[in-house]
Amino acid sequence: MTEPLVHAANLTKNFGDFTAVDSVDFVVEPGEVFGFLGPNGAGKSSTMKMIGAVSPVTEGELTVFGLDPVSDGSAIRSRLGVVPQENLLDTELTVFENLFIYGRYFDLPKAVIRDRIDDLLDFAQLEDRRDDLVDPLSGGMKRRLTIARALINQPDLMLLDEPTTGLDPQARHALWDRLYRLKQQGVTLIITTHYMDEAEQLCDRLVIMDKGKIVAEGSPRYLIEEYATRDVVELRFPVGNSVESGSLEDLARRIEKLPDRTLLYTDNADQTLVDLSERALEIESTIVRRSTLEDVFLRLTGRTLVD
Repeated sequence: MTEPLVHAANLTKNFGDFTAVDSVDFVVEPGEVFGFLGPNGAGKSSTMKMIGAVSPVTEGELTVFGLDPVSDGSAIRSRLGVVPQENLLDTELTVFENLFIYGRYFDLPKAVIRDRIDDLLDFAQLEDRRDDLVDPLSGGMKRRLTIARALINQPDLMLLDEPTTGLDPQARHALWDRLYRLKQQGVTLIITTHYMDEAEQLCDRLVIMDKGKIVAEGSPRYLIEEYATRDVVELRFPVGNSVESGSLEDLARRIEKLPDRTLLYTDNADQTLVDLSERALEIESTIVRRSTLEDVFLRLTGRTLVD
């Protein structure tokens, strides 16, 4: 059995009287993609900063590579690749210069950096942009460059904070492909994301955080099976002609009434539709879909907006 790369027990982070991370336990195994999901203020970023050895632990235990972030922070950071929410690239330098200067931060020999840059530009699909200034690059290109830069020291663990926020669908899928290739190469990834489809596509395991606590943990498939039904039937009623959920309660395992529609969580959508047809209900539209990680996320963390 291999030791986990990250091990946390009763991990807590306080800022004065405010508890950002409240006694959480988790492990990250070598070679897996591990995700942190949660609304704003859930404690995701605070946890990532403690793993990255840039924010001290208030209470509890945390080891990264078997090392203590307090006494071995420098050794831990030398083995990490960090992709922050903001790209933080030097836009007045070229693509090559951004990678080269970052490699020098790790005291890598110049010849080694140049060899690695060739490989990283190929990985990030930026070979033809090698001598271009960063400023005019597209958002997707800048994000791929940021990830390539984080790989210059050949890290054992990558920390990616909202890696595809703000990108269009094509750029997001291109970036997913790059991240999946890293996983195939044996790089361990820890990701925070607001995109449920991203978590389903990339994460082997994940935790859902809310108000500093872990409220659920497991693979995406396990969480869907554990906290949701197989199917969801979405009903929209004409304006001013809604129906009380009580009249539908025997049609589904769980009913959620939203301002614009009613959701029926059921294990057999076909039977639910048959039962609905036998009732004198004025339904404007019906959508049938499979349950997703987003259904789990909203059930566990609520639908209230968090700023």
